[in-house]
Amino acid sequence: MTSPRERSLLLTHLLVLLQLLLPLTWALLHPPHPPPVHVPTLVPHSPTPLLRSRFSARTQLDFTTHCNSSCFHRGEQEAQKEQLTEKLAFETLYADGSRTLTTVDVEGDEEFEGDPFAHPSPGRGPRVKPRHRRVRRQIYGADGRFNIRGDNFLLDYPFSTAVRISTGCTGVLVSQQHVLTAAHCVHDGKDYVKGARKLRVGFLIPPFINSTNAGLASSKKPLVRWVRVKRTRVPKGWIQGPQEVSMDFDYALLELRWPHRRPFMRLSVAPSSDDLAGNRIHFSGFDSDRSGELVYRFCPVEEESSDLIYQHCDARPGASGSGVYGRVWDNGLERWERKVIGIFSGHQWLEIDGENRDYNVAVRITPLKFAQICYWVHGNRLDCVQD
Repeated sequence: MTSPRERSLLLTHLLVLLQLLLPLTWALLHPPHPPPVHVPTLVPHSPTPLLRSRFSARTQLDFTTHCNSSCFHRGEQEAQKEQLTEKLAFETLYADGSRTLTTVDVEGDEEFEGDPFAHPSPGRGPRVKPRHRRVRRQIYGADGRFNIRGDNFLLDYPFSTAVRISTGCTGVLVSQQHVLTAAHCVHDGKDYVKGARKLRVGFLIPPFINSTNAGLASSKKPLVRWVRVKRTRVPKGWIQGPQEVSMDFDYALLELRWPHRRPFMRLSVAPSSDDLAGNRIHFSGFDSDRSGELVYRFCPVEEESSDLIYQHCDARPGASGSGVYGRVWDNGLERWERKVIGIFSGHQWLEIDGENRDYNVAVRITPLKFAQICYWVHGNRLDCVQD
């Protein structure tokens, strides 16, 4: 007879193997023919100083919005370029509490006029399919989440790219010094949350690193090494906008004071689900009902709009800000690569044709969002001209 712990470790091993094999099998049966992705150029203006933040907001881990048919389909409607550039402007919060506003211009976005945040499958509009009745908020049917245990798994890619945010959320490493997370983890749309005053990022450290007794270490929960955040950037589209609109911009980038030494996951413009290996997304986060543990899940994409990915991946508060990734075709490397294509935001009630449907939602990385985040990471728009 095996112990519960041994069965759990065996299940985790099988899960990782399944994660590796399923997308590869799909890739062999579906040779890639993805269209080239055009990434426009963001041209920033000189930053303007703003008043210091009051840090008066409270962190909202259980983020829920409502959206109707016009909200769901608004990506198909014509958008004014002035509105677009206003949403792509961004605030920068510094460690000393000061902040600036940077406005931007967008170059090379002609093909996005009329649908500026479209994914690379023009002509394919948002779609809605019938679904089963929800059992419990953010958990659909049987709980499909898996705790990542074992000394080696926590340091293995891609699980090692998940980090904790001191406000209670999750983030993903996207460079040697940058973490992508949800905007609502640091800002409520009107002001920065109290915890953003001394924002930190936590790296999980397996117990065996600080213990000479392997048996004792295996029974402990991972430790956390915290690193202070030097700079936080939030898009203007999130700030002071109605929730059903601002959810499209629920992302923020944190710059650490010092580089880390762990592997990070590269960003990609989110492809149509038809061009995503296995039509499947994955993410790991620190769900609040499993304190101190990293939780992994994967599921198919259910619906997609120009700015959001709708799915039924089981999640609880605390998973917000997790990097949503999938296997996408890399034209430069000519192979399938795991890349971050979205940021897990929360839960949304979607009203279509008088029927309420509920989903867990991720913000998809569109070409313009990719250009913006890439500029935040590199500080040089010349490095962000292609995916």
